[in-house]
Amino acid sequence: MFEGISPLMALRERLDTGESDALGVAREFGGRANGNALGNTYVRLLEPVGEPVRGALYGVPISIKDCFDVAGTVTTCGARFYAETNPVSERDSAVAERLREVGCWIPGKTHLHPLAYGITGQNAFYGDCLQPRDAALLTGGSSSGAAASVQEGSAIAAIGTDTGGSVRVPAALCGLVGFRASQGFPERAWPGMWRGGHPLAPSFDTLGLLFQDTRDAADLVGGVFGIEVAAPRGLRMGCVSESWMGDCELSVLAAYRAWKEFLVLAGATLVEFVPPWDDSMEIFAGIQAHEAAGIHRGHYAEFEGPIAQRLAWGESLAPEQVAALRERRRWFCAGMDGLLEEFDFLMMPCAPVSRLRVEADQTAVRAALLRYTTPVSLAGLPVIALPGEEFGTGVQVIGRSGAEGELLGFLGAVGLG
Repeated sequence: MFEGISPLMALRERLDTGESDALGVAREFGGRANGNALGNTYVRLLEPVGEPVRGALYGVPISIKDCFDVAGTVTTCGARFYAETNPVSERDSAVAERLREVGCWIPGKTHLHPLAYGITGQNAFYGDCLQPRDAALLTGGSSSGAAASVQEGSAIAAIGTDTGGSVRVPAALCGLVGFRASQGFPERAWPGMWRGGHPLAPSFDTLGLLFQDTRDAADLVGGVFGIEVAAPRGLRMGCVSESWMGDCELSVLAAYRAWKEFLVLAGATLVEFVPPWDDSMEIFAGIQAHEAAGIHRGHYAEFEGPIAQRLAWGESLAPEQVAALRERRRWFCAGMDGLLEEFDFLMMPCAPVSRLRVEADQTAVRAALLRYTTPVSLAGLPVIALPGEEFGTGVQVIGRSGAEGELLGFLGAVGLG
């Protein structure tokens, strides 16, 4: 699928041979920053300081979403209110510390949909995040600048978050690979890894990574998150039936079929199923809004209208309503666990659309996108999002909770690692 040497391998070759040094790489990649039409990939650029640690990702530029603290900067969460009221961070977040520990250079803090509470990458204060390769298209969100930083070449990879699809959707729309960790990871490996991170809905928030090439997945995901490649139990894959995808664009369906053909040739066994997931968005949206309302209580009027309305709705939910939603979530998760006993992995498109046009009304797109992302978010499962041959299409390969290593092993098993 990929030709030539991967971006990470190419960079390492330059550093290992002395063709480039870490500072030169930092300046070169930094020179591509804010390369989209509005020049807003980053909320804040960071200057390289000193020699990076000679760790597993020595000299590798990895951007960080501006919902994580970086010492000496204000964390805005993509909102004017927090840009003006949050203090300058005195300490790096645990995620930023981790990047530095493994030798990364952080080129900057990236654009996001306000509060990470949206999936288009639109932002009234910082401007909408447009794809560097096509100014007529939005990146998707909420990890909008993260995707743009990789697409424009100012970062080899980008730290994002995925609550309801915020890594998977930008990955698909921007032609990138996306990794989403299980909910609760990496807290299991590193207690306190969310220190200095600003949550949206803790029941669903997960860390993620965007990058260009599946061949770099093991090194990037392993280097950042400490995940080791594990052999998958098998390659029996449950593929969501196209009968469930009546709203999918033809290009998305074509990419889905192409991936299925590829996987059969790679030795996988594919079985179609019709998922009982039609209530996933209803369950997810209520819990998410309730938790987000608690975090931002007292400030709703400071945010854009649709976000303020969702926050107010979340606060209006009675305790018994939230409890009922959480009980429904438990039943939903049990059903997903059952599917992942029957299958080694699940697969479906990341999104029903291949592009979000700047001039189009995106009011209805949130519900359409969340229908494809919230089943995974509700169940807290890990995902590798794979780009399609046609730009803007992609599929999500879904693993068992806590089995991130098996997803990396899956890539190797089918010739993508």
